[in-house]
Amino acid sequence: MSIATGGAPVAALVIVLAATAGVVVRPWRLPEAVWAVGGAVLLVVSGLLPRSAALAAIGRGTDVYLFLLGMMLLSEAARREELFDWLAVVAVRRAGGSARQLFVLIYAVGTLVTVFLSNDAAAVVLTPAVFAAARAAEAEPLPFLFACAFVANAASFVLPISNPANLVLYGNHMPPLPVWLGRFLMPSAVSVAATFLVLLLVERRCLSGRIRTGIPQPRLRTGGWTALVGLVVTALVLLGASAAGIALGLPTCLCGLGTVVVVLLVKREAPWALARGISWGVLPLVAGLFVLVSGLDRTGSPAALAGALHRAVQAGTGLTALACGVGLALLCNLANNLPAGLVAAQVVAQGRLPRPVVDALLVGVDLGPNLSITGSLATLLWLAALRRDGLDVSFRHFLAHGLLVMPPALLLALAALLR
Repeated sequence: MSIATGGAPVAALVIVLAATAGVVVRPWRLPEAVWAVGGAVLLVVSGLLPRSAALAAIGRGTDVYLFLLGMMLLSEAARREELFDWLAVVAVRRAGGSARQLFVLIYAVGTLVTVFLSNDAAAVVLTPAVFAAARAAEAEPLPFLFACAFVANAASFVLPISNPANLVLYGNHMPPLPVWLGRFLMPSAVSVAATFLVLLLVERRCLSGRIRTGIPQPRLRTGGWTALVGLVVTALVLLGASAAGIALGLPTCLCGLGTVVVVLLVKREAPWALARGISWGVLPLVAGLFVLVSGLDRTGSPAALAGALHRAVQAGTGLTALACGVGLALLCNLANNLPAGLVAAQVVAQGRLPRPVVDALLVGVDLGPNLSITGSLATLLWLAALRRDGLDVSFRHFLAHGLLVMPPALLLALAALLR
């Protein structure tokens, strides 16, 4: 089949939609990466997408791959050195026997990790610690794990580095930090607060009881302290790189590799056991999503959407901005926020949209994924961390929470943004 063929755009659109549906639904419980990579390969084999275009699309994700690899290395090193178990006992002891207080502590820490290390880091780094805390407290883990998942998106537009999707959407036109805070600090605060209150209400029965107290604080070994230092250094490096306008992937990867090397040298261990604990399937999943977006671009859909939005802006910027924020938030749950953010970035570039519309798109792409388990890469990483520890959360179970949590936070954040 040739791209020039009249039915080629329709065929490409069908493949992209089918592959995306596979990522969301996971027929036969096959990993998400199988569907994303399968759709990407089908686009190339069928002639709908040239091999050179597919390779270029994969190359555009290099910074994201490096960022994720660095975070996964840090997380696995910390997990193996029992840093998360140590932090879990600290949190449980601070909670004073109250499940609600433990929930508040986890949500607060999740907010800080998301703001300064990104939402993907919160999913990769924080989830094992939260699971360990629930085990140590002999409490039902899901309310605390849901707090970890939802705050990872709710707090992901406090700073530009809080979500890789922010960098994707704004590209080379990232606002300076003071300008960013002026636009997004209040909407972010509203988003974090609304998400917390709704979650607290939804989980009120599970959080009304008491949790185990009197847990002895274990001793953190040298490897654990090394992993902790690595996490702190990574946060500082990311802040410096963001302020200097440097891409975040390579610094994150170098920090992760450096931490792992030091830990292995201290313990005189080979790297193979640590490597087996990393969710490598995330990387081909992201690469496949980049190729699918490139295939979608060939259908002309982004250009057509840019034209429609440009005309809508002429009728009213505020209403268009609100519709764009809500629309993109919903789209993220059909196609994941990473490809949705890439498509939105193409639309912004082609349509020369005004700032309120672009800002509303950012809120939508960051906060909208709290509706479903496949809405963001951070949530997929969260799910992968749960599965590694033997716990799974179904699409329906997450959606039941997301339908209550996401809409009020999204609408209130957009109202604060467009006030």
